Amino acid sequence: MTPPTTPDVDRFRDALDGTLLTPDSPAYDEARAVWNGMIDRRPALIARCAGEEDVIRSLRFARDHGLQVAIKGGGHNIAGSAMCDDGLVIDLSGLDAVDVDPASRSVRVQPGATLGDIDAATQPHGLALPTGINSTTGIAGLTLGGGFGWLTRAHGLTVDNLVSVDMVTANGNRVTASASQNPELFWAVRGGGANFGVVTSFTFHVHNVGPEIFAGLLVHPLADAPAVMRAVRDQAADAPDELTTFMVLRKAPPLPFVPEEWHGREVLILATMFAGPAEDGEAATARLRGLGTPIAAALGVQPFVAWQQAFDPLLTPGARNYWKSHDFSELSDDAIDTIIDFVHRLPSDQCEVFLAQLGGAANRLPVDATAYPHRDAEFLINVHTRWTDPAEDARCLAWARGIFDATAPYANGGVYVNFMPDDETDRVRAAYGANYDRLARVKAEWDPDNVFRANMNIRPAVPA
Repeated sequence: MTPPTTPDVDRFRDALDGTLLTPDSPAYDEARAVWNGMIDRRPALIARCAGEEDVIRSLRFARDHGLQVAIKGGGHNIAGSAMCDDGLVIDLSGLDAVDVDPASRSVRVQPGATLGDIDAATQPHGLALPTGINSTTGIAGLTLGGGFGWLTRAHGLTVDNLVSVDMVTANGNRVTASASQNPELFWAVRGGGANFGVVTSFTFHVHNVGPEIFAGLLVHPLADAPAVMRAVRDQAADAPDELTTFMVLRKAPPLPFVPEEWHGREVLILATMFAGPAEDGEAATARLRGLGTPIAAALGVQPFVAWQQAFDPLLTPGARNYWKSHDFSELSDDAIDTIIDFVHRLPSDQCEVFLAQLGGAANRLPVDATAYPHRDAEFLINVHTRWTDPAEDARCLAWARGIFDATAPYANGGVYVNFMPDDETDRVRAAYGANYDRLARVKAEWDPDNVFRANMNIRPAVPA
């Protein structure tokens, strides 16, 4: 393997159907920018792929010249693994086609598509794929890490609805993975991250949801959070699978339905959605709406696509972001009190603590059904630390790590791999739990040289 010369790069550029960017290209800085403003990496080359053949050409070029490979999808990743220094970025963001087959209730999706792209294609047919909670999220990274959101309790994780993938392996070969073709590889990509190859298309099963659902927000003073959060937790134990409630603790954004005197003050926001018939949503949320005395409420029937976009303004690109996460088998009183204590000391107006309700259909599968192992988690915390001034880095990071450490005694040791920042490589085994060793064996079969290591890396198993 030899580093690429200028003629090598020129030949590579000429062979691509897409575009090759170098540090001298006018579009280079825009192309290397990622959602998390803390990530500032400078790849040697960025191949903006026009199709699967470009992926194959790119992988072979990288291997021939010993270049580190990173894979860029269409959304955002807290660890910034879409970029690497001095290597080759395989940029799939232009491959964003979504093809729906309403008769078979299936959808074929290219890896550069976002959740918004999928919703736009499926909802005219009254169909939805269980995905995440922001329309700007990329389907590839979400799926490969597991994928949870508003439909998880009713219809399972994103990976639970995956039917097959087409992908390019480390040696540049095309393969299909499904329950009947390369089943062990198919098991691994359902939660094992981008460790095994470059997925060039996903095929999913979709469900009858929408186009209208019942959803919305209830805003409570932080002073009422201890009682309200305990009640939400208790209600979650027997809530129907169609009902999902997330708890968000932050300073109130200037939403039009929130009284102005509460803007910028610490609050507890209950975000809830009922995935059943929209006309049944009011009855399904009656207990939730009866809790405490909300500052503001905005619940009702609305388009599913609008609800999927409701939180996009809180995740615009360019800010500095650092996340810390835990899984909880149960949400104890002490955990709730610890979280609230830290919310009294938010380091910026953009920071929030997000508690997702899990369970339901997702937890009825065995731990080893897919690579995603966290079938015992009932709640998940994401400490979403977000700010703009680099001078605030130390204070914001200290706060995030402080709440993470303080809540660790109440967590079950698991972590959702998509919420891990780039300094948490020591938690990869925890992210996969009992499935890690099996994943390492699949890695050894399909990527023995660890070409795909710009990720939360699973190292190939060493032969016995």
